[in-house]
Amino acid sequence: MYIGIFDSGIGGMTLLHQALVLLPQENFIFYADTDHVPYGTKSREQVVSYVDEVIRFMIAQNCKAVVIACNTATAAAAEQMRSKYKELPIIGIEPAVKPAVAERDGKRVMVVATPLTVHEKRLQKLVERVDDEHVVDLLELPGLVEFAERGEFESEHVTAYLQEKFAGYALEQYGELVLGCTHFNYFKDTFRTLLPQGIHILDGTLGTVRQLMRVLASKEALVPQTADEAAGGKVRYFASGREILDADGLERINKLHERLEKMSVLS
Repeated sequence: MYIGIFDSGIGGMTLLHQALVLLPQENFIFYADTDHVPYGTKSREQVVSYVDEVIRFMIAQNCKAVVIACNTATAAAAEQMRSKYKELPIIGIEPAVKPAVAERDGKRVMVVATPLTVHEKRLQKLVERVDDEHVVDLLELPGLVEFAERGEFESEHVTAYLQEKFAGYALEQYGELVLGCTHFNYFKDTFRTLLPQGIHILDGTLGTVRQLMRVLASKEALVPQTADEAAGGKVRYFASGREILDADGLERINKLHERLEKMSVLS
């Protein structure tokens, strides 16, 4: 059986990359909904329909759990999908706002995300629950998803875009930057260059994979760590239901994993 991980595009590979580290004995299906990327600028109803289609695909592929590796899709559709597919564990990613507030050391917290994530009640309720001192600011960065999808991770255009978005903020007042979109993990080096020294960069991938492990363990559905690891660690990649098997597509995936490995040390 597989663990299914999906996103609107390549952003969810950041979570897959983490899952391969912590669960090397498991096999995965990664689904990038490239026909509908980006989700963050779509309506809630559109996103719910896309997520429903992906989960039905994952069920047909014999997945024992599905991870929504997209903050936008989690905010818009996770609760509804859990109600509809009660027998399937569905784990959603969530911006790491709670640990950021706990670790801020007297400074402010900035959460960067897509427009739909920022305006969905799920994130707003999370902030209300943990932000007693009103230190959290939300900033929409829809352009980063587009940069990521075309593989433009380091460029003058990316830097200029972020400089423009940060222009209205006194960045020295911030102690934590929360990446509320998995696509944003590809840009940690540029964030690190633009932000004052000492700001922590947090994302929700590690916490989500740990939650996945807890859920599967509770159902006795984890492959034991003592299992033959040579049998695990296999990934099938899909683009909106079409399996990626061509050399160019697989080479692009390898390069994305290499990029994520470099970004993993920047926090």
